[in-house]
This record gives sequence, structure tokens and C-alpha cells, in this order.
Amino acid sequence: MKKTELAWVLVAGLALGSFSAIAKLPAPAPMSDADKAAKAAKDAASKAKDAEDLAKAQDKAVSNYKKNKGIAEPKAAPATTSGKKK
Repeated sequence: MKKTELAWVLVAGLALGSFSAIAKLPAPAPMSDADKAAKAAKDAASKAKDAEDLAKAQDKAVSNYKKNKGIAEPKAAPATTSGKKK
């Protein structure tokens, strides 16, 4: 394909794309009180599950930190008779 043909195809595609961007979607239907209550309950349950998952992940990170690096008793250095090197 020649460069000029490719350029015209791109221009035509951009022109069609710009016209479709102008179109508007219809407004969503208003929610009833029952729908609002159901959505609020679903959001609350989702938020509680997310908080529980976060707490589990934090607990796992803390236990991993304590096990590998964190809160370990320092090892005592071997006792020497003098501070001089031989």
C-alpha cells in the first residue's frame, strides 16, 4: 500500500471516529428507593470484605516480618579473654 493511500485511510478513520465521539448516550433511568437500598447494602458488604482482606494481608505481612527480620533476639558475641587481636 502506498503512503498516500495509508494516509487517506487514517484521515477517514479519524473523521468517522470524531463523529461518533459527538453522539451522547441516553440518561440512565432514575433509581427507585429499593434499588438504592440494595446498592447501599451491596456497597457496605463489599467495603466490609475489603477491610477484612486488608486486615488479613497486614497480619500476614507482620508475621512474615517478625519471622524473617524483625523481632529476633540478637545473638551474643563469643566471649574473648582480651580485646587484642593475635
